[in-house]
Amino acid sequence: MRCWITDRAESPLMAESKETTSVLFVCMGNICRSPTAEGVFRHHVVEAGLGDKILVDSAGTHAYHVGDPPDRRAHAAAERRGFSLVDIRARRVSENDFERFDYIIAMDEDNVARLKEQGDPEHHSKVRLFLEFSSSGQREVPDPYYGGAAGFERVLDLVEDASRGLLATLSGK
Repeated sequence: MRCWITDRAESPLMAESKETTSVLFVCMGNICRSPTAEGVFRHHVVEAGLGDKILVDSAGTHAYHVGDPPDRRAHAAAERRGFSLVDIRARRVSENDFERFDYIIAMDEDNVARLKEQGDPEHHSKVRLFLEFSSSGQREVPDPYYGGAAGFERVLDLVEDASRGLLATLSGK
């Protein structure tokens, strides 16, 4: 779903200078980790009543899967936990994304490096690891693509935890 979340609620989020905050989740192909993060984080944002305050999207550093839906295993794992990835389609990070998004959240160090190579240095401070917002003690969300169902469940565990931490950070809680 490449659009503004539309639930309305009052929130102190970024009230001092900006009405909205934008978050872009990034992995390599935009079919496993980053669309999972987009769907899970969007769910938490809507539940918190901040849908009109936070724009959520995802993209990949590579163009392998542009236009494709999320991996069927990612979709199935997310659906089992009540998260929707239905309207998400893979796309590649664009130059415009560095201007458009306040937070560019990468799943691993390799994608952080690729994003910093692609973006102008003035935008490097926007690029962060997703698990910086997690209580897991890990640094990277592992790529489940070449593994089995357990890898997708582990990704969801990490993404759910980091999503709660990122939302708390953005909402000042």
